[in-house]
Amino acid sequence: MATEADASKLAATDYYFNSYSHYSIHMEMLKDRHRTESYRDAIVRNAYMFKGKTVLDVGCGTGILSMFCAKAGAKKVIGIDCSSIAVQAREIVKENGFADVITIVQGKVEELKELPDGVKSVDIIVSEWMGYFLLYESMLQTVLFARDKFGNKETGVKLLPSHANMAVVGITDHQYHKDRFEIWNDVQGFDFTHFKRLQYVEPLVDQVSPNQCFTNTAPLYSFDLNTVTEKDLDGWTSTFKLTAKRNDTLHALSVHFDTPFFAGHDEVVLDTSPWSTPTHWRQTVLYLVNPLSMLVGESATFTMKSGPNKDNPRDLDITLRVDFDGAVQISHFDQDFRLR
Repeated sequence: MATEADASKLAATDYYFNSYSHYSIHMEMLKDRHRTESYRDAIVRNAYMFKGKTVLDVGCGTGILSMFCAKAGAKKVIGIDCSSIAVQAREIVKENGFADVITIVQGKVEELKELPDGVKSVDIIVSEWMGYFLLYESMLQTVLFARDKFGNKETGVKLLPSHANMAVVGITDHQYHKDRFEIWNDVQGFDFTHFKRLQYVEPLVDQVSPNQCFTNTAPLYSFDLNTVTEKDLDGWTSTFKLTAKRNDTLHALSVHFDTPFFAGHDEVVLDTSPWSTPTHWRQTVLYLVNPLSMLVGESATFTMKSGPNKDNPRDLDITLRVDFDGAVQISHFDQDFRLR
């Protein structure tokens, strides 16, 4: 018998796939030049790798990555997407003259018993699976399923991108902290700090300015798509240290990611850091309930844990431990976040 939790997970999954049926979200991704051109360059610059090969495009959307692969010389490209955008992708592929090379399938990879057109296995898997905070609403588990089920067992399968790295930097944000959090201290003479506490739980997806960053950048979490397992993604823990480069207040942690394409000879890296070309992923900002007043050279130690939410696996639960012993402030606390 299906439980209320099962129904909730199903509804969340349906909402996720339905959201990708809207043209606006695909327009946003296609207009993200750094995102789209990184995939194009990784494919076209390594055309030798695609000639005569069979490619699987997981979450193909409008089919643009499939067409890059066909243009690079792939013998066969299979694009699969669970949303109804697959219907439009077939027309786009046809209108661009690739209907004899590209087959678009609407459905879930996990429910695909066999590949179409008599294809037994694939040589290359391309996918734009990344979400906010890298893994929020991510399709990575689906990519790994496709890798293990449909990847060529004899020669191996190449994945684009091939690696993923998360990193974190400390930022100052006096004005936003005042506008977002302090406003609840007094609303027409009433205390609304209950809302203030709730807002701290929700990370903010926003474009961080480089001049807000005043600490070192620390590595957070990395993996190789060729070897990472679904179990590895069930939860990770990272301990890192951030050191102030000037006297300032650390209001939040800004998390970004990069996804290198190392499968070919010509390496390409899609980077979403504050110092790179802005992308639709921007950065994920976690505001601290107790901002840290740091002097230049002082360091704070953090331990971050993250994993899928039990009720909705596409959401992420994040816990943070903060330990700081500074000249003007000592602060030790735990804080929970949920990205949804």
